[in-house]
Amino acid sequence: MADEDEVKEYRWESGYEKTWEALKEDDDGLLESNVAELMARAKRKRAALKATGAIQLGMMRHLFVVVDASECMFLQDLKPTRFLCVLKLLELFVHEFFDLNPISQLGIMTTKMKRSEQITVLAGNQKKHLEALQKLKDLSCEGEPSLQNSLERAMNGLKNMPAHSSREVVVLFGSLTTCDPGDIQKTIKSLRENNIRVSIIGLAAEVRICREIAKKTGGSYNVLIDDHHLKELILNQVQPPAVAGSMEASLVKMGFPGGTSSANDGTSGSSADHAPAYCLCHIENETSSLMGNNGYNCPQCGSRYCELPVECKQCGLTLVSAPHLARSYHHLFPIKPFIERVQTSETTHCFACAKLFIEADTNVYECETCNQIMCLDCDLFIRETLHTCPGCASDPFTAQMKTN
Repeated sequence: MADEDEVKEYRWESGYEKTWEALKEDDDGLLESNVAELMARAKRKRAALKATGAIQLGMMRHLFVVVDASECMFLQDLKPTRFLCVLKLLELFVHEFFDLNPISQLGIMTTKMKRSEQITVLAGNQKKHLEALQKLKDLSCEGEPSLQNSLERAMNGLKNMPAHSSREVVVLFGSLTTCDPGDIQKTIKSLRENNIRVSIIGLAAEVRICREIAKKTGGSYNVLIDDHHLKELILNQVQPPAVAGSMEASLVKMGFPGGTSSANDGTSGSSADHAPAYCLCHIENETSSLMGNNGYNCPQCGSRYCELPVECKQCGLTLVSAPHLARSYHHLFPIKPFIERVQTSETTHCFACAKLFIEADTNVYECETCNQIMCLDCDLFIRETLHTCPGCASDPFTAQMKTN
C-alpha cells in the first residue's frame, strides 16, 4: 500500500489544462518573443537539471542495451516503424556513448518469441556494435518479448564484472505484455543483490512491472511522447550514473601499448614487436589475415590488437591510450555548478563567447572560483561538452589551484 501512495497521478487524472494560452502575441502581433521565452525556459530547465552539484560519476561502465523485437515493433506510430526508428537512434547512441565513455563496454541484445538473444558481447569496439545494428534492420519482428529472460541473460554477463565499474541495463520496450518463464520478482531481487541498475524506455503506454523494476534497481522509467522525445530519452543514458556509496574505490591496472608502425623505424624493442601477427580482435573471423607490422602490442603478454581501447583476451589487461583516460577523467572530478545571478548593467557580456547581454537575458551564471560571468548557452556547453571553466583555464593561478 505504501508503493501505491508514492505513485504520482497520471496526466488524465489531473485538471484540464489550457496549454494554448501559453502562447500570446506581443505588441506587434508576433509570436517570436514568446517562442524565444519558451526556448529560454527550456534551456534554464536543462541547466537546473545539470547543476545538481559536483556529483562524482563512474569512469568505467558495463552496459547492456536490450531491444524489443516483438510483433508490436512493426507498428508505424514511429516512422518508418518502431524497430527501425529505435535502431537508427541507437547508432547515434553508440557514437555518443563511446565518445563520452571511451573506456567503457557495451553489449546489445534483442528479445522476441519469448526468448532473448545476444547480438554483441560486452566490448569497447564501437564498429562491431554499429555493424550489428545495421544487420538487425533485416530482422523480422515476431512473437512476444520476455523481460525476465532478457534481464537474466544480461545479469549473467554483468554479475562477474569488477566492483569498481557500474553495471547497467537499458531496455527499449514497445510491448504492453511480457511472457516470462518464472517469478520475475526473484529476478529483481537478484539484480539488486548484484548492484545492476535497470532503466526502461517505454514505446507505448506505461507498464506497471517496468516501473517496479526501474524503481527497485535504482534506474529510471520513462514513456516517450514522440520520436524527438525518444531521442532525448536514449541520449540521456549516455551520461554516466552517479557513483553508488557501496561501489569500491580501488586501483585498476591498465596497459598503455605503443603503436608499432614499421620494422625499420629505428625504435628500440624486440623483433617480435614488429613481426607480422594475427589481430586477436578478428582472429575468430574466417576472413582474418595477418596485420603486418601495424597495431598495438599488449605490454604484459605481447598480444596484437588493431584498435584501442580493448580488454586483452590473453591476460585480461585493459588496454587504453592516454587520450581515452583523459576524456574519462572529468567524471571523477566534475565541474562545480555555476551560481545563478540576476543580470545587471555592470555585466555587459559573456566571458566565454563575448556575446553582449540583452534584455531577454534576465539571468547570468558566475563561476565561484574565478568569478567570471557566463551566459546560459555557455553554461550548458561547459557542463555538457567542455567540462572545464574557460575563466579558470585562462588564469594560471586558478588553474594551478585546481591541479593541486
